Amino acid sequence: MNVLLSIDIIAKKFILSVGQVTLLTVKGLGGIFVPPFNLKLVSREVDTFGAGSLLLVDIIALFTGMVMALQTIYGLSIYGAEMYVGSVVSLSLVRELGPVLTSIMVGARVGSGIAAEIGSMQVTEQIDAMRALGASPIKKLVTPKMLAAMITLPLLTVTADIIGIFGGMVIALFELDIDRIFYINSVLTTIKISDLLSGIGKTVFFGLLIAVIGCHFGLKTTGGTTGVGRSTTITVVTISISILISDFFLTKLFLILF
Repeated sequence: MNVLLSIDIIAKKFILSVGQVTLLTVKGLGGIFVPPFNLKLVSREVDTFGAGSLLLVDIIALFTGMVMALQTIYGLSIYGAEMYVGSVVSLSLVRELGPVLTSIMVGARVGSGIAAEIGSMQVTEQIDAMRALGASPIKKLVTPKMLAAMITLPLLTVTADIIGIFGGMVIALFELDIDRIFYINSVLTTIKISDLLSGIGKTVFFGLLIAVIGCHFGLKTTGGTTGVGRSTTITVVTISISILISDFFLTKLFLILF
């Protein structure tokens, strides 16, 4: 009986949270089209998302591409097809690994920062003061972060794809002595526009997901500084799980569309 009661409580909390996140998303996206348009806030958030995450994303992408190339060479060598390492690495990065790994890394770094920032404002009653002065916390805090995330994450992913493919080329050159022109040609002939659209389309949604989840848990923060720490932890875990789950459904959708 206690187990059923616990499941019921968890289910109700989950449904309530989904409803709150959906409402926050609708309000945040609606704020994009409602004046005043504060581009300075958006540019600041773009800098936080982009410039602050670029080095981290590129390092991860470089070594991911190198590891992918090593494993691919090992697997394809069984069939004597190791020359196609560029095709396998590039397709894997552009369609899946690039978007997902970039989003998880940026989500862990930026999502936790969003939750901590808004959570601190919530526990110190700055959000309430903002409402009392007639300003909208959604318009001032949530909307710029959502817009910046949807703009920046696709750009970071494209950079990660290029760096990852380069990392794969380095391994292919040293391990197989493949001509770099052959490697580049194999990449260009394998990657199609639909593959690029699939990867970029995912990151637009992932960016929205990161911003909304970070803002949601930040606005729900209670319990002082302890509550802020708890919100940041929950944010990182939720973002990572949400990205991996939604990636499956988005992959299925893009395979149907393209």
